[in-house]
Amino acid sequence: MDIFTNNKLVTIAAALIIAGAVWYGFSGGSAGPALSGTGNVNGDVSSEDEDIVTTLLKLRSVTLTGTIFASQVFLGLKDFSTDITQEPVGRVDPFAPIPSSVSQSAAGAGANNTGGASLFNKPRP
Repeated sequence: MDIFTNNKLVTIAAALIIAGAVWYGFSGGSAGPALSGTGNVNGDVSSEDEDIVTTLLKLRSVTLTGTIFASQVFLGLKDFSTDITQEPVGRVDPFAPIPSSVSQSAAGAGANNTGGASLFNKPRP
């Protein structure tokens, strides 16, 4: 019971803040424009809407045939793409622990390296 008496002021303040937020959220001041519908109250259509409609009507009349692929202009195009070479694939799970056989073979390969110190051929204490 000491918790409620010590924190009574904080509890009342939190309740008032929550009640105020709920009241503010549900009380609508001025209603915004309607989100449904395409025209205004008088039925007028804006010029942007007319432009969109005319563009859509033009696109509806377009027919696609395969004649472009037989034209000399299309056949004269050159392919400048480069071939994608197959790269070697790494481990299936790169976060899995390295098996002991792989680390031993890497240590053996690192021992022959004279170009510098390797992580695998450090002397063990």
